[in-house]
Amino acid sequence: MTIKHELWINGEHTAPDSGKYFDVLNPLDDSLYCTAAEANANDVNRAVEAAHACFQRYGKTLAKDREKMLCKAADLLERDQAHFIDILIDEIGSPINKANFEIQYAIGHLRAAAGVARRVTGQTMPSDTPGRLSMSVRKPLGVIAAITPFNVPLIKAAKLVASPLATGNTVVLLSSEEAPSLSYRFAQLLHEAGFPSGSVNVVSGFGVDIGDTLNTHPLVKTVMFTGSSRVGKHIGELCGRHMKHAVLELGGKSPLVILADADLELAVRTAVFGMFLYQGQACMASSRIIVEEAIYDKFLAAYKAAASQLSLGDLREMSTILGPIISQRQRDRVRRHIDNAVEHGATIETGGNWQGHRCEPTILSGITQAMEVCYEETFGPVTSVYSVKDYAAALEMANDTPYGLSAAICTNDLNKALDFTDQVNAGMVHVNAPTLHDEPHVPFGGTGDSGFGREGVEVDVDALTEWKWITIQLPTADAGH
Repeated sequence: MTIKHELWINGEHTAPDSGKYFDVLNPLDDSLYCTAAEANANDVNRAVEAAHACFQRYGKTLAKDREKMLCKAADLLERDQAHFIDILIDEIGSPINKANFEIQYAIGHLRAAAGVARRVTGQTMPSDTPGRLSMSVRKPLGVIAAITPFNVPLIKAAKLVASPLATGNTVVLLSSEEAPSLSYRFAQLLHEAGFPSGSVNVVSGFGVDIGDTLNTHPLVKTVMFTGSSRVGKHIGELCGRHMKHAVLELGGKSPLVILADADLELAVRTAVFGMFLYQGQACMASSRIIVEEAIYDKFLAAYKAAASQLSLGDLREMSTILGPIISQRQRDRVRRHIDNAVEHGATIETGGNWQGHRCEPTILSGITQAMEVCYEETFGPVTSVYSVKDYAAALEMANDTPYGLSAAICTNDLNKALDFTDQVNAGMVHVNAPTLHDEPHVPFGGTGDSGFGREGVEVDVDALTEWKWITIQLPTADAGH
């Protein structure tokens, strides 16, 4: 029997206003996985109004109660992790290793967010007026719009919902049309954990149809979006026009620099993990690997050998690394980038072939600026390897991109490593580690076309609350005389 998802509004399964549902396909073979409600503008309005009504009460809840519910949610997710793993495998084609990572991250993020509730603190400050008490307090904003992608739907649901709840806000979550099941199941788990009806609402559908309705709704105070740079820029324009806060985590063309003195085995492992986890469908993927010429041939041979051995097996086998590309549209994009590169003179060092809906791990060389893959994000298991003369040339190439999400360098030269962390244009930099990394408490995000603002429980307090300055004129000692 096919799973059918209704909208989740005000703590209830709610039929869509249009009566329409859309198919969600298992990317392994495009078989029907579930159907989901196709929300329209009326549904979005209902969800936002439910969140706003709940905020009138929820915004006044005690920190200890929000903390308790988030801890309970983490426990419930730990209890139900096998079910969530099944959804990650069957709905979005996650190999089980990636699914396990996503579950553990989400559990950790819920627990980290629980601690945020007690860190929503203000301050007292001296006043220039005698006898005046001056202080500032933080207040929750209200309704937060959270828009999540298909590739890490549980991680992003945890990120973009837990911190708003921890800081006293309520949420309307618009899930990716390719991954609605995780969002609906996660919202119901939060309801079971004690979060009141209306605190978390989920609508599914197509962003092109209802995204602007949500983002421009007068009761929505902040938009938190993860997705493409093109859509992110559009959302940023809308938020600016309507004087809304925005946190935008967008695309990347992340460089991994490998210097001649690097540990070759470590460099290869770093390049394999950083590029091919979840078949390259990650904004932090190492899609540009820049190698000092002295070790280029040796690295390329080792990297090709390692990549060609990666398993495209059963998604529930721990040895499997690469799964299917999410949709036909995205498969066409991956094919186009490979074909365009070859047409313009690039060499396929390994891969380039398909097994069903899976693209083999593909390494390209001879990339030039005339090729789409040079600057555009492929979002598949396709990376380009470049040879450069020295560290200076590597740094220059690393910065030759409008993106600025993540970067990494493999070297045993501490001076060059520290210089790279200082000079590379990226919001996150890793030394002797992959470009692909995240933790709940860090300031996650990028610069340029990679986004605006940062995610993470430590910085979320600033993004999700606003300051209010309060003064109290105290009576003077001789007021009665």
